[in-house]
Amino acid sequence: MQVFETERLALSLLEPGDAEFILELVNDSAWLRYIGDRGVHNLDDACGYIRIGPADMQARLGYSLYKVALKSDGKSIGICGLLKRDSLPDADIGFAFLERYRGQGYAREAASATLAYARSILGLKRILAITSPDNMSSIRLLEKLGFEYQETVQMPGPSRDTKVFALQTP
Repeated sequence: MQVFETERLALSLLEPGDAEFILELVNDSAWLRYIGDRGVHNLDDACGYIRIGPADMQARLGYSLYKVALKSDGKSIGICGLLKRDSLPDADIGFAFLERYRGQGYAREAASATLAYARSILGLKRILAITSPDNMSSIRLLEKLGFEYQETVQMPGPSRDTKVFALQTP
């Protein structure tokens, strides 16, 4: 089910039929480097990831990570949306794209639309973002979107520094 769209992209709820795409995305080298291994190594794992992650969050909170697809041909190219982590006080934006679709403005387009949705439809006043300190492309995108660096924290799980950014919405 489509949630919103941009000029080039359609953002929709992740469903079990997206398992093959999710399997590819979460095993992408950049995902593994900057986000980490989520233990998704086959289609059943991918279905479980969708069910206990985005689908559950959408049912509970009314937002989640969404599949990003090209409007021109329906090809799934990444995910973008909002998450609510127990370790953070506010929802945070997340995004990841398959390597062959990076550097073409899709992440900025999807993230800008997600922020507009968060403000106008969800009424969120403050949105966070987290990233690895060495993920310079994500940091640059967050800064272009208006996020400001807040602090570096240790997130739950395998110990590693995480940069926290914040965006106050008007």
